[in-house]
Amino acid sequence: MLTPDRRGLLGYAAAGIAAAVTPRLFAQERAAEALTSLTQGIKPIRRAERADRLSRAQAMMQAQGIDALLIEPGASLIYYSGVRWWRSERLTAMVIPASGAPLILCPFFEKPSIDESLGISAEVRVWQEHESPHALVAAFLTEKGLAKGRIGIEETVRYFAVDGLKAALPQARLTTDPVTRALRMRKTPAEIALMQTAADVTMAAYRWTYRQVKAGMTPADIGALMTAATTALGGKSEFNLVLLGEAAAYPHGSGKPQAVRAGEVVLMDCGCTVGDYQSDISRTFVYGAAPTAQQRTVWNDVAQGQTIAFAAAQLGVPAGSVDDAVRAHYESRGYGPGYALPGLSHRTGHGIGMEGHEPVNLVHGETTKLDVGMCFSNEPGLYLPGTMGVRMEDCFHMTELGPAWFSKPPVSIEAPIV
Repeated sequence: MLTPDRRGLLGYAAAGIAAAVTPRLFAQERAAEALTSLTQGIKPIRRAERADRLSRAQAMMQAQGIDALLIEPGASLIYYSGVRWWRSERLTAMVIPASGAPLILCPFFEKPSIDESLGISAEVRVWQEHESPHALVAAFLTEKGLAKGRIGIEETVRYFAVDGLKAALPQARLTTDPVTRALRMRKTPAEIALMQTAADVTMAAYRWTYRQVKAGMTPADIGALMTAATTALGGKSEFNLVLLGEAAAYPHGSGKPQAVRAGEVVLMDCGCTVGDYQSDISRTFVYGAAPTAQQRTVWNDVAQGQTIAFAAAQLGVPAGSVDDAVRAHYESRGYGPGYALPGLSHRTGHGIGMEGHEPVNLVHGETTKLDVGMCFSNEPGLYLPGTMGVRMEDCFHMTELGPAWFSKPPVSIEAPIV
């Protein structure tokens, strides 16, 4: 039985939860009424494309002397196999030999669930709770004559999986995986189409949310609107970073209380997933008042930075040269130098695809040359600590004719979301 005091405390707690949840439910209802899905006609990655990925991977492995690859759950496992799984202390993994069908290994009791999303022809082997999954991998590689082979370890595989394989197959030569990154870095038309839809969803969600922003709203309030709109439009909301006023001067935010105020900037950095592929778009605007001279100048400088980055991103140039071009312009405008503030304190852009951040980056010193199918964010923000920050971010992909936008940058601070 609850005492009166405890009943009162629970009542206050329930009221607090209701206060937090109600605006989100209201946002969901409004979005559902006003928006319709943009993703009903999408074409997800098919079995034939995954088979082609494996074929290309095996050709690269043979050319580079890699006998097998070890992949753990995550984007790369989905990329090759379609299997959507999480990482735990129980090893689920994929082994791709340089020829022949790959292996999927998992705990015995998880196999029915694994089978549901398996999108390739593969052998599935299971291990019981008292058995070693590393021994299972070693047995497969031994059967393939690869007990002394050169095994590539995908870059996100955890240490315990590597250490276990090393102990189970001591004569194998474990090395880095030069294949997976190279393949995932260059998107096919099917991947580009999904990324385009994700960008379309995010921009449509921005247009709806922008009209709903009101004085006094918190970042959580605006984020709830964006999430609701994204969901109604058929995307899976991945992140909604909202920075208000001075907090916009810190690229990933501040823990200080924030609320929308007339005359202050609102910086939004949002993205979603459609068919396993992501968007990442940022917008900055001034709420409820004409921009100040400083706000307009910084906004225009960032817009010019985006233009310079896009123009510099040409086939065959080192990825780092894009960042260098932007940073040189900013320094001519009095920002920096380098990463110093006020100025651009982070890289100009990052790779994007199945994950929001993928190799390679548009950052000083990156020598990888831009090639057809590579996808990047373009976000040369400017940050003035204690005052404000501005970030516009749009992603582009490399075509045979040069860069092409997924979402087009805004044309002016008066029309920040079009």
